Amino acid sequence: MTNADAAEPTGQAGPEAGATAETEAERPEARLERAVRAAEQALIEYEIAVETFRVEVENFARLHHQKLGPMYARLEELDAQIAEAKAAVTGDPEDVRVAHELRARVMPMPDVSELFNDWIDSDGLSPEAAAMLNDQPVRAPQRVRPGDEARKLYRDLVRQAHPDLAQDDKERERREEFMVRVNGAYARGDEALLRELAEEWAAGPVPPEQQPSESEELYARLEWLARRKELLSVIAKDLEEGPIGSMLRMAPDDPDRLLEQIAEQLLAQVGEREAELASFLQGPEA
Repeated sequence: MTNADAAEPTGQAGPEAGATAETEAERPEARLERAVRAAEQALIEYEIAVETFRVEVENFARLHHQKLGPMYARLEELDAQIAEAKAAVTGDPEDVRVAHELRARVMPMPDVSELFNDWIDSDGLSPEAAAMLNDQPVRAPQRVRPGDEARKLYRDLVRQAHPDLAQDDKERERREEFMVRVNGAYARGDEALLRELAEEWAAGPVPPEQQPSESEELYARLEWLARRKELLSVIAKDLEEGPIGSMLRMAPDDPDRLLEQIAEQLLAQVGEREAELASFLQGPEA
């Protein structure tokens, strides 16, 4: 009885000691693997932020062109007419030169890049161009910033289906193709399509469980994530410092309202130019 009692603790200590030793041996690699997973998630969140801002920049540029382009054209035409009216009254060679210069700006000869400007965006063909080439109806963005529900659906989909979470080339390709569709739906603010894509992803093949990685592979993964973050930082900086990004920073909470304010300012300028032109045309009678 005494021998059995003495042997029992020894029998229990053996497996526990082995498990403890095994845990101690795995702990450094496990910590490294957790660091890689945390870095992956952080990178994905950062990519989400950059991509959502890129969509807003491109949508703002398109809507700015669609809604305000005619007003800018009207202002240029009025400036040319005012200069021409002034030159006709004064006959001053400098006024004549300015009139010719402003008239040339109204009808410039476009170069190749300007001809294709509205057909190309950061992903290649713009959604409008791609739709026309595929005999699909053109669907321009409705707003600069997609609605809250579209933003939530998009973020959830990116977190689930991001290509960087793939464990092999085939899975990465599947995710990349899926994300092209997700990005297109988000750019248009298409909540219904985003919901369909969420259901499609949920019903699709479940990616295989990640196998433990070797320490060298984990370190290499961390280095790649760091390089990717640096690249995204450059892209984000270019977006923020560009003309459209700078305008968006003026109204981070309601960029669509910013378009309305610019339109109101342009309408006021049009009114001022029209009054100035009228004063030149009616000058001799006065």
